[in-house]
Amino acid sequence: MSSERDAQLDWGKGDGLLPVVVQDAASLRVLMLGYMNAEAQAATRASGQVTFYSRSKQRLWTKGESSGHFLEVVSIDQDCDDDTLLVLAHPRGPTCHLGRASCFPDAPGNFLGTLDALVAERERERPAGSYTTSLFEKGTRRIAQKVGEEGVETALAAVAQGDEELIGESADLLYHLLVLLRARGLGLADVLQLLETRHR
Repeated sequence: MSSERDAQLDWGKGDGLLPVVVQDAASLRVLMLGYMNAEAQAATRASGQVTFYSRSKQRLWTKGESSGHFLEVVSIDQDCDDDTLLVLAHPRGPTCHLGRASCFPDAPGNFLGTLDALVAERERERPAGSYTTSLFEKGTRRIAQKVGEEGVETALAAVAQGDEELIGESADLLYHLLVLLRARGLGLADVLQLLETRHR
């Protein structure tokens, strides 16, 4: 998790600190803003957990060190002026100290990514009483059958029903498709990557 561009970072502009925007890697929702010095950035790369320099505590501070709600790093990027960092991370619990998902309560995000992350969690943990768990336990063949059923129902809604029905059936189709992908060890990111490649 290293970057050849690290040497270009301009630590001088902010007295040795760079602002760091953290986004949820699944939903792209902005989670928080913090600051890193060079030591915090190195610790983040080494541990895989977002570590800041706390201006109030005057020390390195790993997000989640007291709450257990860590931010697991997916990628670190820097802006065109080399004086701001963008971190994509998987949050393990709420990011905000008020118990909210984000320090910015109205920050927009891609709910489909959030749903994909939830489906992945259900696949790992298999909580009792969950419909998603029941699908995984029935196996890939049954999940594929559900996708087929929902696809037909979506097509029928498009030609024979109203907008509300079409939206409802489309939501069912997308959900079951995410479950099917996860049953095969895949996820929304794999599909989006291919779509982006095709677009290019």
